Amino acid sequence: MSDFPGKGKVAVLKTSPETVLDDYEKLMKLADFEAALPDKHNRTGLKINISWQTWYPACSTTPWQLEGVIRALQKAGYTDLVGVHNDTVVVNTEDGERNNKHKFVTDKYNVPCLYLYNQDFEWVQYTPKTRPYLVLDKVYPQGVFIPKALVGMNMIQLPTVKTHVFTTITGAMKNAFGGLLHRNRHWTHSVIHDTLIDLLTIQQEIHPGLFAVMDGTFAGDGPGPRAMRWHEKDIILASADQVAIDAVSAKLQGFDPMKIRFIRLAHEAGLGIGDPRQIEIAGYDINQELPWHFVQEDTFASRGQKMIYHGPLKPLEKPLLQSPLVPWSYFASNFYHNVYWYPFVGRPRVEAALRTKWGRLFKEYGDGEVVMPGMEPKTVAQAVAGLTIMTVLGMGLAAMMGRNKE
Repeated sequence: MSDFPGKGKVAVLKTSPETVLDDYEKLMKLADFEAALPDKHNRTGLKINISWQTWYPACSTTPWQLEGVIRALQKAGYTDLVGVHNDTVVVNTEDGERNNKHKFVTDKYNVPCLYLYNQDFEWVQYTPKTRPYLVLDKVYPQGVFIPKALVGMNMIQLPTVKTHVFTTITGAMKNAFGGLLHRNRHWTHSVIHDTLIDLLTIQQEIHPGLFAVMDGTFAGDGPGPRAMRWHEKDIILASADQVAIDAVSAKLQGFDPMKIRFIRLAHEAGLGIGDPRQIEIAGYDINQELPWHFVQEDTFASRGQKMIYHGPLKPLEKPLLQSPLVPWSYFASNFYHNVYWYPFVGRPRVEAALRTKWGRLFKEYGDGEVVMPGMEPKTVAQAVAGLTIMTVLGMGLAAMMGRNKE
């Protein structure tokens, strides 16, 4: 798709808790969402982002983002809306949509949800028509499979403004990662930038309408998408151009979009506009915005993964991440985020966030409760099992290396 309505245009607004729902409607109109989604009777999917089953500012789709988009669509006459959820090996979606208040919103507006990890969804092999895959056919030599239910559906991506340990920033393009690929999507992490190009190619072929609405009321910097520092930025974005909205988000955060591989590759492939000099901004003039100076950082877990993907452990990538040994990585992630980071680092940050204007708005959704878990026995047990596996693996590797030196 070399051209499409809204290519190179991004709408941006400043907002407040008092006006945010109406502002989302204004934002979508500024970005010409009806031109991007011309068939109002076609099913329209809302790809909800859940990066953690626990609520953490800037981490997952916000309830006001989801509600604002649903209200605007229903008011404009879109008659068949559906939430779209995936799961991951480290995130429980059922807990996540409840703790992040998504289920309250979809129930309120009678929007059903598709749970792509359920066994009743058919996955079909897909080969792009417009350009060959860059990497997906090599990662999955037995065939690239996507959910049949998404083919022919309009799709609206609902990311947040935040950094990411593997892609510098994550936004609209990365949001499709969960929906289009199965649970083995982590196999692509070593070639994640090229993977996002392949996925955008697929999206532009299978979705008759494609749009993105991004929330930056809270924005996150540091080791995203979970262990971040949150900031109130009061900003929202929308675009039919997945590349352009990610580029504007990157620029706001303080990064050069064209130095981020997936944005540059998408721009060069004509999948969207990644060069900020060529992007039309409607609404808020982002040049007024003081520099954010966000930084991309690693966690202990991501540093270990990068050693496997790109470092000295690269020869062990398949045994460690694509074999029956793979649960060690899930346990490592659960241990770091749920046993150590959230109870000791994240929880105080959440408590502080709840005292802000956006935190108070979050508490108004649903029953008003905010789940802030401690060291749950189930998670601790999983982590201990994972550490045991890691210890055994480490001893085995040490023994192997010792034999090689003899």
